[in-house]
Amino acid sequence: MELDTPSFNRRAYNSVFVIALFLFAGFAQAQQSSAEQPQSAAQPASQAAVGTTASKPDSQRNTSESAKNAPAPGGISSSDSPVLKLGAGDLIEVSVYNVPELTTKARVGNSGDVYLPLIDYVHVEALTTEEAQALIQKRLEDGGFVRNPHVTIFVDESSSQGVTLLGEVSKPGVYPDLGDHKLYELISMAGGFTQSAARKVSIVRRNQLQPIHLSLPRNLADDLSSNVDILPGDTIMVPRAPIIYVVGDVGRPSGLLVDNGSLTVLQAIALAGGTNKTAKMGGVRIIRKGPTGMTETEVPLKKMLEAKAPDIPLQGDDILFVPVSGGRVLAQRTFEAAMSAATAVTIYTVHP
Repeated sequence: MELDTPSFNRRAYNSVFVIALFLFAGFAQAQQSSAEQPQSAAQPASQAAVGTTASKPDSQRNTSESAKNAPAPGGISSSDSPVLKLGAGDLIEVSVYNVPELTTKARVGNSGDVYLPLIDYVHVEALTTEEAQALIQKRLEDGGFVRNPHVTIFVDESSSQGVTLLGEVSKPGVYPDLGDHKLYELISMAGGFTQSAARKVSIVRRNQLQPIHLSLPRNLADDLSSNVDILPGDTIMVPRAPIIYVVGDVGRPSGLLVDNGSLTVLQAIALAGGTNKTAKMGGVRIIRKGPTGMTETEVPLKKMLEAKAPDIPLQGDDILFVPVSGGRVLAQRTFEAAMSAATAVTIYTVHP
């Protein structure tokens, strides 16, 4: 039998091509199956991971909540932060979405009202911006001026959210507090302390009955623990440090400014340069202003110097008067002489 060689070769070639095509298709299917298998196997692992992160242990949740509500230095906690509300003097910008004709700037009057187009006066004092927006939207809708209005309020100036600094600072007054501020920063804005300032500062906070009392260091950079957060509406009071006057027959008649602490008779006499040789040791007096007027208390200074009598603590604005020996000091004239001398003394700061 004679074979047709070209025809036979063509049939063989076709057969080989078909077989190769089937082999390639099987290989591609196997690769696809192997690729899908890890993906399906990885799915339960991701589900398990989601299950583990869905909830936290009670101990972790309690710890995070405690850290969130932990008080700051000086006894101020995050829960003390009041909701900022509008007040007299605030400058606000009111806009209505898609109604540019109603966009206006207005200042809240002393009565707490603000005048707006179409709806006249609206009382916004003591309202948050969200509450004021809802009130204006209702007035616009009830009056039939705008259908489904969307009102936005932006506070340009907030005088009601300022911080008031009173007392012994260089520039007392009201300072804006639109951002985060610390106590030391506000004191710096006010020009720092005066020479007669005490270092016991009080902070009066809105909606808080008890003021916050802080003792500040002489150099603020030495201790940052009292550098507490200041909130809008706070009033910071810096009192005058108590002054104790030592006048009369002493080495250096002085007004001793005690900015933090207390002073006794012997300490005051030592700081004033001691008594002179002509001082009348038996006539020393403490002149003190009380609820019933001026009083005089005898001071046994000689016995105190000999440790035969206890030292006597002094109070702010006390006058320690040391008379001159050899002259008659009438009791009724002691006060006049001490007051006359106290007006001419030099003030010295005492750092206990």
